[in-house]
Amino acid sequence: MYRYDEFDHAFVASRVAQFRDQVERRLSGEIAEEAFRPLRLMNGVYLQLHAYMLRVAIPYGTLNSRQMRMLAHIARKYDRGYGHFTTRQNIQYNWPRLKDTPDILAELASVEMHAIQTSGNCIRNVTADHFAGAAADEAADPRPYAEILRQWSSVHPEFSFLPRKFKIAVTGAPHDRAAIQVHDIGLHLKKNDKGELGFDVYVGGGQGRTPMIAKKIREFLPEEDLLSYITAVMRVYNLYGRRDNKYKARIKILVHETGVEKLSAEIETEFNALKNSELKLPEADVASIAAYFAPPSLPARAEGWTNLAAWKKADPAFARWVDQNVKPHKHPDYGMVTISLKPIGGIPGDATDAQMDLVADLAEEFAFDEIRISHEQNIILPHVALADLEPLYRALKPAGLVTANSDLITDIIACPGLDYCALANARSIPVAQAISERFGAPERQAEIGELKIKISGCINACGHHHVGHIGLLGVEKKGAELYQITLGGSADEHSSIGEIIGRGFEPEKVTDAVEVVVNTYLGLRLSKDETFLQAYRRVGPQPFKDALYGGNTAEAA
Repeated sequence: MYRYDEFDHAFVASRVAQFRDQVERRLSGEIAEEAFRPLRLMNGVYLQLHAYMLRVAIPYGTLNSRQMRMLAHIARKYDRGYGHFTTRQNIQYNWPRLKDTPDILAELASVEMHAIQTSGNCIRNVTADHFAGAAADEAADPRPYAEILRQWSSVHPEFSFLPRKFKIAVTGAPHDRAAIQVHDIGLHLKKNDKGELGFDVYVGGGQGRTPMIAKKIREFLPEEDLLSYITAVMRVYNLYGRRDNKYKARIKILVHETGVEKLSAEIETEFNALKNSELKLPEADVASIAAYFAPPSLPARAEGWTNLAAWKKADPAFARWVDQNVKPHKHPDYGMVTISLKPIGGIPGDATDAQMDLVADLAEEFAFDEIRISHEQNIILPHVALADLEPLYRALKPAGLVTANSDLITDIIACPGLDYCALANARSIPVAQAISERFGAPERQAEIGELKIKISGCINACGHHHVGHIGLLGVEKKGAELYQITLGGSADEHSSIGEIIGRGFEPEKVTDAVEVVVNTYLGLRLSKDETFLQAYRRVGPQPFKDALYGGNTAEAA
């Protein structure tokens, strides 16, 4: 993984010192909250419903054990003993005191971490496939390019005050695990017939009030042109993006209102003026950054296959965990392990200080000191020998970290909702817990198969409900909470926005409604191999509307 150079250390340290002075002035009353707000947001500090919240960047979801231990330490010393991992592969602390935030940032800086550009109208944390560098199906590791984009975008003088926040995601595999088509810019790294690397470029995706799937505007952009082309996109957006209405300020609105062809032409004109400038990526610089992401030397561990078969036969719970939470690695003797942060009845994405410390220890012992955070709010150990899966499982089990539900119905994405967020209309956490408990039996989850539920407590869609196979949106109506159901969303290479099925459901009825949807799917699927999403795309919404509303077209409208 990337290591800070002398400039990085000095830059982050100066930002900490600057913010310390700003906090002291705010606490003394020298500056008012209105003036302080943009200053704190530039350093990842929000004012939530009950307290301040600090969002810490985990660039492209990659960290090591030393950094994970620091996150645990901060949770223990400055918060309430836990942190919340988010859909941007970051971590949030919900209860820090404002006076402590400079000390937190200083401690983060000691392990090469920060909270810069985790908020504000700037380029946010660049995200990537959580299996990057390990997945058997990828063309190349996308993280070096995410790091190049991070360095280029950090406090970029031209792009620090954009019309609205801006999000970039990168994947290097044909199966998109980074949700690139629901980002402002999505980059698909691939190889051509000559073995050269380049990017398909998607622009204008996003969720929130106006969900849209991104449009592909460039086929196979050469690697050397990455920064030139992304700069061209950003300049066009910065010039034409609306600043008069924050609800129409995202680049997706610009794409929609201007049209793909016209906007692409504007971008190409700007790109042609930049392509031979200092922004052209030298091969040596790319190689230098890529060297930081060289995979660990993985010795052959052929005994793992024999041992694993015996362990699975002896312990059905372990077998379920391996089958569900361990994915194929580039090296046949290794696997990529998902440590689920979705215990049955638990809060999706939360991890205690003790759990984080344990993961750090186990990453050192079993995973070559590499840890990833997925946008699905789980922790990944990307390089684990099959021969080490059983001792890893035994170590994780007492900490409640062996829930075998990756990609299943209880692997729910959820935002903090009205329990924490001042923008929320409804609670996400209790709904996620109730659904998890209803469907938590292993046999029930196995019967249902792959099904992604995503829950947001407001239209801002931090829980990605628009692209859930089943999406739940919390809304407020006449002072009461309701949950709107969408079906058929997806965030993979065949992305789609879910369709609203009908009127919302009260909190006490929403879990029953989800069960009706699930049972309807089970009754109409052609075989056990037909997933929920496949079945929905085959039959459409009507059978689900009929089941939920009993043929009442007014309620289903």
